[in-house]
Amino acid sequence: MKKLAAIYQIVVSLSLLVSVAAYGAEATTLKQATWSQILTQAKGQTVYFNAWGGSQEINDYLLWANKQLEQQYGVTLKQVKVTDIAETTQRLLAEKSANKNRNGSVDMVWINGENFASMKKYNLLYGPFIQQLPNWQMVNQALPVTTDFTQATEGLEAPWGVGQLVFIYDKQTLAKPPKSFAELLTFAQAHPGKISYPKPPEFHGTSFLKAALLELTANNSVLYHPIKLPEQQALFDSTTAPLWHYLDKLNAVAWHQGKQFPNSAAQTIQLLDDGQLLLALTFNPNAALAAIEQGNLTESATTYAFNAGALTNIHFLAIPWNANAKAGALVAINFLMSPAAQAHKADTTLWGDPTILKASAFNKMSHHQHFSLYPSQAEPDPSWGNAIAQAWLARYNH
Repeated sequence: MKKLAAIYQIVVSLSLLVSVAAYGAEATTLKQATWSQILTQAKGQTVYFNAWGGSQEINDYLLWANKQLEQQYGVTLKQVKVTDIAETTQRLLAEKSANKNRNGSVDMVWINGENFASMKKYNLLYGPFIQQLPNWQMVNQALPVTTDFTQATEGLEAPWGVGQLVFIYDKQTLAKPPKSFAELLTFAQAHPGKISYPKPPEFHGTSFLKAALLELTANNSVLYHPIKLPEQQALFDSTTAPLWHYLDKLNAVAWHQGKQFPNSAAQTIQLLDDGQLLLALTFNPNAALAAIEQGNLTESATTYAFNAGALTNIHFLAIPWNANAKAGALVAINFLMSPAAQAHKADTTLWGDPTILKASAFNKMSHHQHFSLYPSQAEPDPSWGNAIAQAWLARYNH
């Protein structure tokens, strides 16, 4: 029996070595392949794309993208709808722990910020790959496309769109909206029950907190460096103290007296349209135009940013290290970065997400909507977002 056990152990070890070697050979071959070879390899592959599924407009856009990919390249794009990409991070970590280095359950993922930082830290991403994409040459390098919430992307993710934290109001019911967080508090106190924000750790709610902290703290430069808790608890407490003091006052006069919060940015837009709120917020600077086109807001609704600028980031597409359809994922990402796909995405009758391409990329297109972005504020280090959201829950989660 001992001999059989020893032989079994040797077989298992050899199988593992062969698996790891095959994975390494596959990755090396793909990185050395020409784009023509990648297209050939991708044909017939199904790409399982983990993406936030909370917007019907985005879901519809991805259905359109799948049709284009099937027709043009023989690649099937299947959206796996998730509530939070952190769920995907946990799944990939589990596969990493189980040494599942091939045939992973995720082929492509929509990420940025904290999730990218986690995936990069634990070596969950394939790459670098962006230099292999033909459409990378058309990307607007003036945008922060090589950093993600202060983290260098190092070619491990490809830019897909631009997000900016902005506010929406109805010009017919509100003549002079607040232009800072200080003004927002005064405004909320004058209009009890008419201001709110999504409940953290929902992305838009956490972004609202970060933007507020950037204005309110006297030490906002520290926000661009990692915060380690509990080792740096004193620094965290002193930096965030003005935020909690502010929120104590704001929540007291907020919608439902801060005992209930909207569950999403989309709900704040609905509450604005219903007249329950005077301001909504979104991370899409074209959201008001899109909502008007889709019949979700009155034509007098408009978007604006605070005077300090809009918290701005790029959202990205990446491929897990153990993806089953890496070639298909590369083809899908390259297509989603193409002028045709970017123009379709920017159409306010569909999604309205701003492009990451240079204006010259659309020269050959007869019709394309052009938009100007608001002055930007850089995102803090991703460690702050999670820390602030958890501290908010400890203080205000009822």
